[in-house]
Amino acid sequence: MTAAQAMTFINRPGSFGILATVGPDGESNAALFASARMPDERTLALGLGENRSLEYLRGNPHATFLIFKPGDNPLLWRGCRLYLRMRELADSGPLLASIVAQVTTEAGSMAAQTLRAAILFDITAIRPLIDRPRRRRGGDAPGGARLDFPE
Repeated sequence: MTAAQAMTFINRPGSFGILATVGPDGESNAALFASARMPDERTLALGLGENRSLEYLRGNPHATFLIFKPGDNPLLWRGCRLYLRMRELADSGPLLASIVAQVTTEAGSMAAQTLRAAILFDITAIRPLIDRPRRRRGGDAPGGARLDFPE
């Protein structure tokens, strides 16, 4: 999946994904989010409540976001994995206000009231949701392409 395809997939109405984080002590966490949006091909924006994901990101800026649409069997699922590094965390101001407004429109005011922070992530790599077996040395098989962004 290209960055442009990932952006279209994530920004579609009703999309949701799982954010995986790791705390400073190495404890892992995964949580479901419906507020993720890609404003451009190298950025993921996300609204968070006061939760474990936010706590872990304050101590470790790296995360992974899995976005998917189930199919009849796992090999028919569509989606991708975004590898992330936190660029900005805002607990007030225009970034948080814009995400609160988006969530209010899409999910209602009750959902928006739970948001306490907005985060912008740099996307460092995009991987397929399911890696296909490698068929040759030195590279990914077709459909298992990896798109890395230099830091």
